[in-house]
Amino acid sequence: MDWLAFFDLDHAMKWIEAGGYYVLFALLFLCGVGLPLPEDIPLIVSGILIAGGHMSWAGAAIVAWCGIIGGDVVLYSLGKKYGLNITKLPLIGHHVTKERIVKAEGLFEKYGIWVVAVGRLFAGIRGGMVVAAGAIRFNFVKFVIADGLAALVSGGIFMLIGYWFGQNMDLLHQKVKDFKIALTIFAVVAVIGLVVYIVWRRKTHKTAAEVVIDKVVHPVYPSKAQDNDKTIEGD
Repeated sequence: MDWLAFFDLDHAMKWIEAGGYYVLFALLFLCGVGLPLPEDIPLIVSGILIAGGHMSWAGAAIVAWCGIIGGDVVLYSLGKKYGLNITKLPLIGHHVTKERIVKAEGLFEKYGIWVVAVGRLFAGIRGGMVVAAGAIRFNFVKFVIADGLAALVSGGIFMLIGYWFGQNMDLLHQKVKDFKIALTIFAVVAVIGLVVYIVWRRKTHKTAAEVVIDKVVHPVYPSKAQDNDKTIEGD
């Protein structure tokens, strides 16, 4: 069993349902320091649980924000201490690559604080952006402010998505059921159509083997046919 498959939406849902705010904080904090789980998943799960009445908006939002920023601060500190060598650390080394860090450093030189604000919104470059900010000794206060504001936007969006899913769960289940029925009908019709086409082809067209057999059984000799024609003309 691939241990990475253990970190998915279903497991995150079970964990957060069981542990509530504590697990939500822990997952988001660990996501920031290399847990192979996109932070978007715990945020979506929290939105679903809010819709189901298992969490409050205020409590989930505060806990989620603290978990995100806490993980980023740790990653920033490690980037400041180790620089590119951070890729050699367990877990984190699989989370960020030297190429991403170097690319993020180049973006910092061009765009400054906007890299933090925008990079926070995209899963593929979050870790590299945070490590790069620490590696180049980017102003810590500016980093936390920009990262915190961006976390409010990105985190809020994914929590709203989860809330919408939670509010429309019955409708989504019905849509999935209808889709499966339509797909089954389409498959049956396609198979019937294919069988009818194959039968029709066999009745109206000879196969290559049938053509060969027909030539062997009923050979045609053009030269003899021409001799017969000449004989008839002579008579």
